[in-house]
Amino acid sequence: MAKNMIQFQKGLSLPEFLSIYGTEVQCHQALFRMRWPNGFSCPYCGHTMYCELRTRKVFQCYKCRSQTSLTSGTIFADTKLGLSSWFLGIYLITQSKDGISSLNLARSLGISANAALRMKHKTQQVMKEREEIKPLAGYIQVDDSYMGGKSRGGKRGRGASGKTPFIAAVTTTEEGHPLAMKFNVISGFTKQEIADWAKKHIISGSVITSDGLGCFPGFEEAGCTHMSIVTGGGAASVDIPDFKWVNTMIGNLKNAIRGTHHSISRKHIPRYLAEFCYRFNRRFRLGEMIERFLWVAARTVPMPQRLLKLAEIQW
Repeated sequence: MAKNMIQFQKGLSLPEFLSIYGTEVQCHQALFRMRWPNGFSCPYCGHTMYCELRTRKVFQCYKCRSQTSLTSGTIFADTKLGLSSWFLGIYLITQSKDGISSLNLARSLGISANAALRMKHKTQQVMKEREEIKPLAGYIQVDDSYMGGKSRGGKRGRGASGKTPFIAAVTTTEEGHPLAMKFNVISGFTKQEIADWAKKHIISGSVITSDGLGCFPGFEEAGCTHMSIVTGGGAASVDIPDFKWVNTMIGNLKNAIRGTHHSISRKHIPRYLAEFCYRFNRRFRLGEMIERFLWVAARTVPMPQRLLKLAEIQW
């Protein structure tokens, strides 16, 4: 069997990461470059001349005298952790194929469990916001899926209580090779819900392949070509070639959550879905993932704890 070059790509090793981002000074310099690639620009007046106040660790604009910290206005705002801890945490979260639990993150970084959990959710928030602005296009396999619900007793399947519905979509080449995917929590599988989701996340003109669930013709309202294949349900439906990759990705997601996190709270599911998609969609350029993430993190608005809690319930 030929070696999968994507799976076995070199990526960014831990020694290489530490050589670039191993010290607080290196991390400060990296974040400065990400935030102001063309040099400092005052966020209030746009002036480029400044001085650095060492006692308060802020930049002061020569023109308007306003003061700006390196992390203000970014996802790192108001953090009490050093940037070197943050960058290492981002490395551990992004480079692991199945992710890392907040508890293991805390142990690896030597920080409290609460601090690690906040870091985890803020990192996931960056991923979620980035994924939301990248629609899928082309040939797309779609399926309905659910997370959680009763593990013992009660009804199984779509009607089980406590389940969180989410839509799974994987875009492929004409030859059927997977390119990118998108998993989003939705309120339910209705035709209108699918139409609204598709208008936001699918580029018009795409070709959608789904099973015979009655809601999926909603893709046509978003300007997509829809092909429905009645699977009949059951274990045999998983082996249908037209749904190979969407079923594989759903299985990989659930195995990763069970193996890494064991279980997750219902209100956190949208972020965990985004984290899984973010890593998969950038697997072709694994070695550049840290730098690309930092560029986005420097442009993601601050998420204090109270906003994180609000975002948890906004699917």
